[in-house]
Amino acid sequence: MPRETSLTGTERFFDDNELIVSKTDTKGNLTYVNNVFLRLASYTEKECLGQPHSMIRHPEMPRSIFKLLWDTLQSDQELFAYVVNRSANGDHYWVIAHVTPSKDSSGRIIGYHSNRRVPDRNILNTTIIPLYKSLLIEEQKHADRKSGLAAATSMIDDLLKKNGVQYDEFIAGFM
Repeated sequence: MPRETSLTGTERFFDDNELIVSKTDTKGNLTYVNNVFLRLASYTEKECLGQPHSMIRHPEMPRSIFKLLWDTLQSDQELFAYVVNRSANGDHYWVIAHVTPSKDSSGRIIGYHSNRRVPDRNILNTTIIPLYKSLLIEEQKHADRKSGLAAATSMIDDLLKKNGVQYDEFIAGFM
């Protein structure tokens, strides 16, 4: 079960040659996690399997990015996204996630597969962190969570339209 922890402000890192892997069912519950996932998240496999992937969600990660992720996946597309996760002890770690639908032999979505790599620090520092801070501020300034999510989602949509790019192009550092 996810543990409620305070944030430590300490960032964890992993090697460029390491890959964090997890799989979920269609509702986002973990069905597989690799050892790199377990090491960075500071959970055991037993603590993870069957739990929502959101157990590692960092509170400073904008909900609007997860909405974009789920909307993309449910339309049978893959997505790349920068994500900050929280370890069991309150540390955090940044990743560039590649999330894809997993399908059965008839093409029906049966879950999701995510590979995460070390993020590009330049893109993270110059584009992603400032964007996520502004999205989080927008989400939090509304009286209710639903309005905040809608407003921040509109911010992302407007940003992409203004720059004439898709989200994957944006996070690749077109700016």
